[in-house]
Amino acid sequence: MAASAPLEIALSASPATAPAAGTAVVHGPLSPTVARGLSPVGVYVQHYLRRLEKGGSEQVCHLKAHAEHTAAEAAKAVDGLELDDDEEEEETEELLSLDPKEWKEQDHYEVLGLSKLRFRATLDDIVRSHRKKVLRHHPDKKAAHGHANDDGFFKCIQKAFDILTDPTKRRQWDSVDPAVSTDIPSGKSKGDFFAVYGPVFEREARFSNKTPVPQLGDDSSAREDVEAFYGFWYGFDSWRSFEYLDKDDVEGGSNRDDKRYLEAKNRKQRATRKTEDNQRLRALVDAAFKADPRMARFREEDKTKRNARRNAREEEERRAKEAQRAAEEEAARAAASAAAQEDDDKKKRQEAHKTFKKEQRALKVLFKSANNFSAGSSAADIAAAIAKLDKILAAKTDADSLIAARTAIETAHAAGNGAAAVDALVAEL
Repeated sequence: MAASAPLEIALSASPATAPAAGTAVVHGPLSPTVARGLSPVGVYVQHYLRRLEKGGSEQVCHLKAHAEHTAAEAAKAVDGLELDDDEEEEETEELLSLDPKEWKEQDHYEVLGLSKLRFRATLDDIVRSHRKKVLRHHPDKKAAHGHANDDGFFKCIQKAFDILTDPTKRRQWDSVDPAVSTDIPSGKSKGDFFAVYGPVFEREARFSNKTPVPQLGDDSSAREDVEAFYGFWYGFDSWRSFEYLDKDDVEGGSNRDDKRYLEAKNRKQRATRKTEDNQRLRALVDAAFKADPRMARFREEDKTKRNARRNAREEEERRAKEAQRAAEEEAARAAASAAAQEDDDKKKRQEAHKTFKKEQRALKVLFKSANNFSAGSSAADIAAAIAKLDKILAAKTDADSLIAARTAIETAHAAGNGAAAVDALVAEL
């Protein structure tokens, strides 16, 4: 363990608003004191030191001296410390020879030995790995082994630690981490759909502002879950940004106009990269939606349902047309039957009319041949006989009654009683 050294810090005077001695009200007993060992290291101590430096405090000088002493003691003590080499990544000569000035081109996860975990590394992983790297590559330790002024890789370690422990900077680095693939499967990709696309969506899910991110699922996923998955990804809200790739140093602008120009150029480049990334994600979702066997099955089910509804509608329309056709045919038959009946009735009426006219003529001929069945030969007798004939013809409006009257008169005339038969018939009218 690192050796500890006493640290004396002078407390500032009480503020003017503090209550006078003896006037404070005690609300409860103080908790017992606990001895704790503290080391002036870590990102928060660095921030604290930077704030103190602005005021030129003597306290910061004391803290710095104490920090340097603690680091030196830790470097000396590491000789007897056994690090877990089985879990550590190999440090190649190329890695150890990195130039700290080219930190933007470096793999910060690899520098800290976290290239396998990358964006999945927790803050505890980063702090623990940083501690091991510092213990191994601290300049004081290397100086003790005869490597003077060999602090290049140590600076790279510190830079990587600063970036990966700052949430904003780490997001910027993770957004453009070249070691994490941005490739998406194409329509020609072979293999099981879920094995091909599942890891890709899991990889891209880390950029989501909304959590939890729905999973791709499997072939047995419910339709509601599948539709919710694609709805989420078609409206994907990504926090991915591209500030890390800014090529120009805005702070290095010689004047305000140069600074504005550089800022505008960087914003334009970020917007372009953001648009390209959104298009890439849309292509991924489109490809998955098209290749998803579940969506193909859902489309087939929808098609079957549409066909069933269409078939039912067509069957109903067919039945309605058949019923209409049958009704029209029945109406046509009824109309034809009515027309035939009308023709038959017309023919009967015509025949009856002909018979009626024929009987009228026959009755007139009978009267004429019988001298109108007149009682005398005078004009008055003849007129009276013709009046009887007209009365009979006016009264007998159908052929049957006229036939009956003629037949009765003919029979009586043959017996010599024609005039009496005429008078009796006229009397009945």
